[in-house]
Amino acid sequence: MSRNASASASPTPDPEAAQKRQRLVRGFPVVAFSTFAAMLGLGVVAPILPLYARDMGATGLWIGIIFGSYSVSRAALMPFFGWLSDRRGRKFFLSIGLIACGIVSFGYIFASDPILLTLVRILHGAASAMVIPIANAWVGEMAPLGEEGKWMGYFNTAFFVGFGVGPIIGGTLADHLGMSASFTAMGTITLLGFFAVAIFLPESQRGQAKKKARVSFREMGKSDPLKGLFAYRMMFELCMGAFMAFLPIFAGVQLGIDPTFIGLLVAMNLLLTSFLQMYTGRLADRFDRRLMLIGGSAFNFLILAIIPLAGNFWHLMVIMLIRVAGATITMPTLAALTVEEGRKFGMGTATAILATATSIGMALGPILGGAVNDASSVSTVFIFSAVMGMLGTGTYAWFSRKRNQPPAQGGTGL
Repeated sequence: MSRNASASASPTPDPEAAQKRQRLVRGFPVVAFSTFAAMLGLGVVAPILPLYARDMGATGLWIGIIFGSYSVSRAALMPFFGWLSDRRGRKFFLSIGLIACGIVSFGYIFASDPILLTLVRILHGAASAMVIPIANAWVGEMAPLGEEGKWMGYFNTAFFVGFGVGPIIGGTLADHLGMSASFTAMGTITLLGFFAVAIFLPESQRGQAKKKARVSFREMGKSDPLKGLFAYRMMFELCMGAFMAFLPIFAGVQLGIDPTFIGLLVAMNLLLTSFLQMYTGRLADRFDRRLMLIGGSAFNFLILAIIPLAGNFWHLMVIMLIRVAGATITMPTLAALTVEEGRKFGMGTATAILATATSIGMALGPILGGAVNDASSVSTVFIFSAVMGMLGTGTYAWFSRKRNQPPAQGGTGL
């Protein structure tokens, strides 16, 4: 169903709001670059961290705990930082989060056992609670009504390009200079993002939530669309957390693929996903977002389930590239639906609440995936991931079944 008819009924924009949005639009390249830098830094270690932990003697369950601990601390702090950013402004928290992530990144070099590595991951997750969710809220605050998919598609492009290029750099550095070089690169790149934000980023509208009636977390819990998105994001990231934690193990141990090619495998998948979102984000502004999310997700998870059939690098590459079709539809659509909820409850608060669901899933996914790996095999982890993803999709479909088309009565988006 087209969304254009309702979107065309917007009233005359408020000149003051339009001026504020223009100021935020001018800052968008800085937010995009800082997001790119943060995700590039994280992407650098994506193909090597499971191998790094395994070399310390970590079992499959320990690898899951190491991956998941990052998300546990992140999930615990994001609602608080998101709530504060609605009242105090975004720039301060984004700056502090980036510099903290950059400094903590060097701690990976000195972690000598799984316990210390887990501690570094906890600190890294705490710092990251002030980065991507708040950057996401900054962009959501900027996006005009009816163009959420377009702008969140652009934001997701920066996000996934960074996360996609990172594994190539990380795998190559690990192969030629050692894993410490990868961690050094992660910290240095993230600090570049901090300097960009601190120097060039204008402040978003400060104290946004003070201008509206305060919305309690209990009231947010009564929203069926929000509950559906929370469940979906938690199960989606549970699926992807297990997938990302054990893909390097499957590729490296079972298929014998070198770290450089594992990085290339992850990078090609993420880069294609990122560039296509500049176009598929616009589709989320034209068609029914609910149906797009459900259909794209079902395709994504069905393809994920056949990864164990891959017998070599090329088989795995083809399967993952096919999976991109579902991912490029769901990612900007999910982001646009999140912005819709942000307009109701405060952009930073709603974004952080849903990002908390993401972190809960990312924490549980590697741990449960590790348990599945230890109890059965690494191939079974991908079947488990697909089942969890489909369960989340079904839960969202249930909670959103009475969802009306998002109102498009105009507004500022600020």
